[in-house]
Amino acid sequence: MGSSTHLASGSRRRAGMLVAFATSALALSACGAASGTTITLYNGQHVQTTDALVAAFEKAHPDIHVAVRSDSENTLDAQIIQEGSRSPADVFFAENSPALEYLQRKGLLASLPRDVLAATPSRFSSPAGRWVGVTARVSDVVYDPSLVARRDLPSSILQLAEPRYRGLLGLAPSETDFQPIVTAVLHAEGRSRTLAWLEGLKRNAAGHLYASNEALTLAVNRGAVGLAVIDQYYWYRLRASLGAGSMHSALAYFAPRDPGYVVDVSGAGVLASSRHRTAAEALVRFLVSRAGQEIIARSDSFEYPIASGVVTAQPETPFDALRPDPITIAQIGTGSTAVDMLREAQLL
Repeated sequence: MGSSTHLASGSRRRAGMLVAFATSALALSACGAASGTTITLYNGQHVQTTDALVAAFEKAHPDIHVAVRSDSENTLDAQIIQEGSRSPADVFFAENSPALEYLQRKGLLASLPRDVLAATPSRFSSPAGRWVGVTARVSDVVYDPSLVARRDLPSSILQLAEPRYRGLLGLAPSETDFQPIVTAVLHAEGRSRTLAWLEGLKRNAAGHLYASNEALTLAVNRGAVGLAVIDQYYWYRLRASLGAGSMHSALAYFAPRDPGYVVDVSGAGVLASSRHRTAAEALVRFLVSRAGQEIIARSDSFEYPIASGVVTAQPETPFDALRPDPITIAQIGTGSTAVDMLREAQLL
């Protein structure tokens, strides 16, 4: 019986040792998981911009891995709405502010820390503090000088609806970059005049509607279209890709404060449902940090850095020299009214 007691005691000791080992292993595993956190970034920004930023962030934060899902911001917006609190997304990086404003108004974005918001001038970020501006672009005219002389360019985007531009105008109405422009015209001119303007654009661009600004910019450069409205970085990217000798187009700005002269802001926010809030905030903090903004300033994305006091190093019009329409982020809103008007004009 003593022998049985000894064996039982030994078994209990061995069992205890196994439990202790398993507990230690779980603790180490948990520690390893904490030091190897994976967060999911829903990316509606250009992949070119995001890849450079994510690579630098992971190098600076080797304990955090970023899984990137890229798609159009409208698609990702709808996906987040559908997923709700079950969304795997931790951070949403959007190309334009309306996509972020839409999620914010649905209560799906978390408040950001003050230091993150403070990195970017408040006029380029969420009025409610739930997303922060990261980059900016500005709308302008790209034109083929052999088809439209510089002296014949419009000084206002409203003039593009005039008959003199019929057959010369190209348009990418489904691009989300176009929605803030429509909103700016609506804010300046009212609903009826904006609808008449859109109908004029549709007439003038008949046969020259494009699915993307990349395709539209290329069409102008090869002489298929006389002029179009794009964000400036599409032209600079095309020049970087083709070489200056292959550029047969040029850029021009509308008159200062014209509703066609709009700054588009790209921003990022943390999902309220994120299970990795600290790591998610670290990514957004990096995007607006000096290190993140310097990457944007020197990259061939040709977007403007707008945070941490960094300015672009690329040979384009300095951001502080621009004279855009003064429309605010709050006035641009979610873009839903612009979309409704584009549909009414049968441009969507």
